[in-house]
Amino acid sequence: MKIFDSYILKQFILTTVFGLITFMAIFVVIDLMENLDDFLDNNVANELIVQYYIAFLPEIVKLMTPVAVLLASLFTTGKLASNNELTAMKAGGMSIYRYMAPLITVALVVSGLSVYFNGWVVPYANQQKFSIERKYLNRSLESTARTNIYLQDGKKRIVYISYYDGASRTGTRTSIQEFSDSTLISISQRWDGKQIIWDSISGTWSMSQGKQRILTPQGEHMITFDSYLFRDLTFSPKDIVKKVERPEEMNYTELGEFIERQQNSGNDTARWMVDYHNKVAFPFASVIVVLFGIPFSFGKRKGGIALQVGISAAVVFIYMVFMKISNVFGYNGDLNPLLTAWLANIIFFAAGVVNILRVNK
Repeated sequence: MKIFDSYILKQFILTTVFGLITFMAIFVVIDLMENLDDFLDNNVANELIVQYYIAFLPEIVKLMTPVAVLLASLFTTGKLASNNELTAMKAGGMSIYRYMAPLITVALVVSGLSVYFNGWVVPYANQQKFSIERKYLNRSLESTARTNIYLQDGKKRIVYISYYDGASRTGTRTSIQEFSDSTLISISQRWDGKQIIWDSISGTWSMSQGKQRILTPQGEHMITFDSYLFRDLTFSPKDIVKKVERPEEMNYTELGEFIERQQNSGNDTARWMVDYHNKVAFPFASVIVVLFGIPFSFGKRKGGIALQVGISAAVVFIYMVFMKISNVFGYNGDLNPLLTAWLANIIFFAAGVVNILRVNK
């Protein structure tokens, strides 16, 4: 059986590698065509363009590994079936379970490596890619909107902005809490306002339509204001942009620490928790799609390579659509984040088992 295992694994691994290289080439060419005008308009050097696409490759590998693994498993199985080699193996008493064993083993190894790759290598590469976009293609995060922002200003102030619009540099539903000391236990003053606006000329923030509460041992004193100028706030819009990192730029450890900080601040972390668990769940898509897809080719079928590619595209498309839809429920807090991340894998695993039992009858 060692000869058999090495025979099919050689085809399987070579096809997987070839598929990944092909997908990387296609993605790079398409992206280059879309961004070529931006590169030329901003006079981006050729070396930077090369660096940009080198940094883009890990993200492509992350997304396309399940597709390449599925395509390789279908192609390998289909080729054996079309050459009647699979028929001979079945006649020799080989079951679908024995046939799938080496492929599932390799898929598990790929998934395990992908957990580290997706959790640490991809975020680092994304940092380099986004850095080039912001610096040379003028795709600054300041032009985007962010929600539920917490940051500490100095040693005694906590700032909360419900919604921040980077384009207008305006925050809505803002709260600033000032504590009596750096332990951040006892509040001495608090400002709550409808908006907080950055004045780029004076470099100051002003809050509109709000209330100031002054807390003393004798009680609370409240002042209503139409506009309040903060001359001693030290953060700027750039600090808000830095504070609100993209999950795809944070590795597994950093994202976990980020979520913990947000939870300690009372922030809703459902979206980040889903992304956190997805960093582990998505790599195992390689195992799930192999388990789900091989039975389709475990028999002599018409259509050849075109059919295998079509099946691969259909299976992965359905899987990705299902995963995206379930993520929406998780982001909204309607589903447990852990269940959300693994739901597509669970459903397709069950469907794969049913498919295998059907074929093995």
